[in-house]
Amino acid sequence: IMSDPVTLATWFTYDRSSFERWMFGGGGGDGGKGTCPVTRRQLAPAEREATPNHTLRRLIQAWCAAHAVERFPTPRPPVDSCRVAALVDEGTTTMLGGGGRQRQLAALREIKAIAAESDRNKRCVEATPGAVEFLVSVVVQSHAAASTSASSDDDDLFDSVIDSPMSTSSPEEEALGVLYSLKPSEPTLRRVLGKDNGVGFLDTLASVLRRPSYRSRAYAILLLKAVTSAMPPERLMAVSPELVEEVVRVVSDGVSSKAVKAALHVLCRLCPWGRNRVKAVEAGAVAALVELLLDEEGGGGRRRAAELAVVAIDHLCGCAEGRSELVAHPAGLAVVSKRAMRVSPAATERAVRALHAVARNAATPAVLQEMLAVGVVAKLLLVLQADGGERARARAREMLRANARVWKDSPCLQAHLKASYPS
Repeated sequence: IMSDPVTLATWFTYDRSSFERWMFGGGGGDGGKGTCPVTRRQLAPAEREATPNHTLRRLIQAWCAAHAVERFPTPRPPVDSCRVAALVDEGTTTMLGGGGRQRQLAALREIKAIAAESDRNKRCVEATPGAVEFLVSVVVQSHAAASTSASSDDDDLFDSVIDSPMSTSSPEEEALGVLYSLKPSEPTLRRVLGKDNGVGFLDTLASVLRRPSYRSRAYAILLLKAVTSAMPPERLMAVSPELVEEVVRVVSDGVSSKAVKAALHVLCRLCPWGRNRVKAVEAGAVAALVELLLDEEGGGGRRRAAELAVVAIDHLCGCAEGRSELVAHPAGLAVVSKRAMRVSPAATERAVRALHAVARNAATPAVLQEMLAVGVVAKLLLVLQADGGERARARAREMLRANARVWKDSPCLQAHLKASYPS
């Protein structure tokens, strides 16, 4: 049942929330169709503001009353940018501490409530001049204050809000929550990063990732995922080792399934650039990823995390330090080969590529024997037989042929597998 029917310029009526998801996507203007769902006519910007259909709404309310169905509350009028701008001004002019801190917190909570009402309101908040910058400044100022104070007050404050079901009691965490809910578009993120080349904001996110609050860390890593997707390669190359270390720690700690997947996305985004592979290896990424793969079994969400972990391992095996750490881990080669056929075709290709990097660049006699003993060779033979990617089969065939003297006639290899060994 429509809760807030609205009519377009094409004279078709839709529920407002459904139409806005179709028109504008899930936040930040990303993924929207920009058309009438029925006619598929492209709507001009002036036509995208739907008109409330009061007649249909009264008919729906009358039907609900006649059929003992609870009536929908009267929708609130859409917010305008003037109200958001007033809240931003109020939050900006208040001084932290005492009543000023409470007024800032109240302004942040009202902005949060406005953004939570609809996708249209999210777009309005993002488009209000200075709104996103205000939210970022709250978080950055909190980081600066924490850096100059050694008191435990902030730790006590963040300890009090770990996984709390109620609204948080710190302006910085409210600001993080609003920023996350807005899902800012790439142009907005690039504008924020352009203030100081992004250094201050990235340092702040790294600081938040060190907080004891799981909620703050989840918000920070989800924001970092969005931020890194908008960063050019030259900025990705220059991220600090401390930031990479905190991203790896999110994976190790298992903050939440969503946060872990976001951290894996960030790792996959960072690793191809500069010395980020080495930074990640030095932060313990290989061990964290192997442990994650050992734990991840089951549904689609977990399969996605496993796929991202395999992709990250493939990136790390692009450097000697990463290959060395994978070989040194007792379960490293075994878990990568196990995942080679159990996640997705993309994960199969990445797992085989990681194993190929090890076999080509770190193939000591001990490593070759371990690959045989833990089932890597058997998996490579299965890759040849499966209907997978041609590149994965080509790499598997190359490894098997290059090491045929060690693997082909080994008693560790079952007879039916020996028969399928490539000549």
